[in-house]
Amino acid sequence: MRVDPNYSSNLVKSLDQVQSNLQSLTSELSSGVSFTSLSQNPVAAGEDVLLINQIQQDDSFTTTSSQVSGQLQVADSTLGSVVTQLTQAISLATSANNGTLNSSDVKSISTQISGILDEVQSLANTSYQGQYIFAGGQTSTTPFTTSTTTSPAVTSYNGDEDINYLQTPNGQKIQLNVPGDQIFSGSGSNSVFAALNSLVADYSSGTVDTNKAVSDTEALSTALNYVSQQRVTIDNSITQVSTASEAVTNEETQLTTAQTNLMQADVATVSTQLSTAEAQQTALEDVIATLNSSSNDLFSKL
Repeated sequence: MRVDPNYSSNLVKSLDQVQSNLQSLTSELSSGVSFTSLSQNPVAAGEDVLLINQIQQDDSFTTTSSQVSGQLQVADSTLGSVVTQLTQAISLATSANNGTLNSSDVKSISTQISGILDEVQSLANTSYQGQYIFAGGQTSTTPFTTSTTTSPAVTSYNGDEDINYLQTPNGQKIQLNVPGDQIFSGSGSNSVFAALNSLVADYSSGTVDTNKAVSDTEALSTALNYVSQQRVTIDNSITQVSTASEAVTNEETQLTTAQTNLMQADVATVSTQLSTAEAQQTALEDVIATLNSSSNDLFSKL
């Protein structure tokens, strides 16, 4: 019978491996984590990196969507207030056009519509977190200013045509703003400010040119409808952001669960493996102790 001359060192090596495995299993059981390094489980470690990256992307989108949702809500509320102001201006203009008011009352309506014009301009210059929401990409520039050097006065747009978008993790692009000139300074009869400035001038003298005043009132009604249409764009964006945010939140929950399942130790399996490793350690220690006994050397057992 051949005898392995390295039996002693081999046994010690086996014992070292068992003890290393025992330490790893003990750590896994106490921490509840199935692996802590790439070498322990390269495939699972790679999957964990992918999951973490996706979760971070979802976190970033959730934070951004919360911010832009606030801006969209402010824009929607602002346009709602604009609609209220324009409706009131149309009502005042209609009463001035019926020919029953005296000069003083007509001038009063001019003053009231002028106040509405100022309020609408203030609304059009609304800012959110320090940025003007109707200035296109020129968010640090006051969008609208009015010059009264002419009659009617002229309200100018100082922003640009830039439209910002939010891209969801799945690639969907959501419009986040409508440039102010598109809402308030549309061409022809769509211009809110042109109609308001004209009406202020129409009634300022106390004498009404009915044909012109009626035409300007109709223009303001058209502009009001146009503002409402632009508001629909904002409302749709609010819905899209909310839907996308909900989907991302659900996805993040699923990814977190998947990561937990990936990283979480199987307590029952690890406990069984730990028990086996402890038994192996005990057996190896007994063998080594026996073989090292002076009265029980290897050759006496052959």
